[in-house]
Amino acid sequence: MSDLKEISDALLKFRDDRDWAQFHNPKDLALALNIEAAELLESFLWKSSEQADTGQVQEYLADVFASAFLLAEQYGFDVKQIVLEKIAKNALKYPVEKSRGVAKKYSGL
Repeated sequence: MSDLKEISDALLKFRDDRDWAQFHNPKDLALALNIEAAELLESFLWKSSEQADTGQVQEYLADVFASAFLLAEQYGFDVKQIVLEKIAKNALKYPVEKSRGVAKKYSGL
């Protein structure tokens, strides 16, 4: 079993054991993803990256991943496939020869 499948299966079992699928529609999962990401940002508020509580960052990051995996499951997306496809698209938008060491949006390269 792949690591991604193991994660998805564990999330689905956790959800289903609690009868929470009824609450996990795409809209609410997208909202949850945004809220969890905001909590992750809160870990860095008014601090340097080094001052952030790494335990808190880990917890919130796990929540972000969980929400994203559950949203992908709602649409039947293969997480590995969609991430690799996005990397390939970004490789076209950000060719190495134009983007290496440059922090600009592709339209400004």
